Amino acid sequence: MTSRLLPLLLATGLLVRAAPAQPDDTTASSPEDAVRATIDALFDGMRAGDSSAVRVVFHADARLHTALGPSDTSAVTRTLLDAFVEAVGQPHEEVWDERIWDVEIRVDGPLASAWVPYVFYHGTERSHCGVNALQLVQQGNDWRIVQLTDTRRQGCDVPAEVRK
Repeated sequence: MTSRLLPLLLATGLLVRAAPAQPDDTTASSPEDAVRATIDALFDGMRAGDSSAVRVVFHADARLHTALGPSDTSAVTRTLLDAFVEAVGQPHEEVWDERIWDVEIRVDGPLASAWVPYVFYHGTERSHCGVNALQLVQQGNDWRIVQLTDTRRQGCDVPAEVRK
């Protein structure tokens, strides 16, 4: 079963780091800090293989997409949120470690957008890299991911501090 779920996770470009059960957005000093805490909680939960920690950062109506291929022949694939969350929680021998850098966040009232370059490691092996483009909405004091679209490619300029 794990061999069938890994391609699903790789296709999402979201494989990543370990998380608290819920981001503590109430202690953030700015809306941008609160959005960043939600993004970090996603990657932390994925690294830990904690499906509950991953589920809580998503809005109930969240959508996940991957944009594949060069711009002149691109395709978009969709991953169902439930399938993604279930796959994250499946036991796996290697840590799924998605490392991010140069995160750009913009906030306007209850809407936030983030541009998140990443590199994904399956254990110690580099798998792929790209960008996660996220849209988040504020629900009370919390920020929830309502849309995540990523790209996947082999070649990226990855800063030394995030390389394995």
